[in-house]
Amino acid sequence: MKTVNYVILASLLAVASFTTAASFSQEPPTTPTPSATAFELRTYTAAEGKLDTLNARFRNHTLKIFEKHGIKNIGYWTGTEGDDKNKIFYIIAYPDLASREKMLVNGIAKDPEFLKIVAESEKDGKLTTKVESIMLNATDYSPIK
Repeated sequence: MKTVNYVILASLLAVASFTTAASFSQEPPTTPTPSATAFELRTYTAAEGKLDTLNARFRNHTLKIFEKHGIKNIGYWTGTEGDDKNKIFYIIAYPDLASREKMLVNGIAKDPEFLKIVAESEKDGKLTTKVESIMLNATDYSPIK
């Protein structure tokens, strides 16, 4: 299953790079510089029968609230095979790793509007059974930084 997750991660980052990179350079940078931008790959496993409701919450509310708190939406995907069909995979970005605490942990996670939306969407039970998070730093050769 870990191999599948790494393949998914590579695919997600490839798609994100094509959709967000403004330009591509044929020549490598003279001095490699790591990106200050912190990327987060999150995976939500939907509770049985809750994937549509979870997608609706993201579609109708979460993306806007992320933006309100300065979190950049990079991309959102659902799995196509096996257990991954019941998962949402997404990548969001922060200006730097320290900003994550401010924007996510002390921002959206405490936002009364978001807390109300979560409570309303989960009135018939939790929408997820598992949430996974991996923090990522773009390499010096990544088209997306």
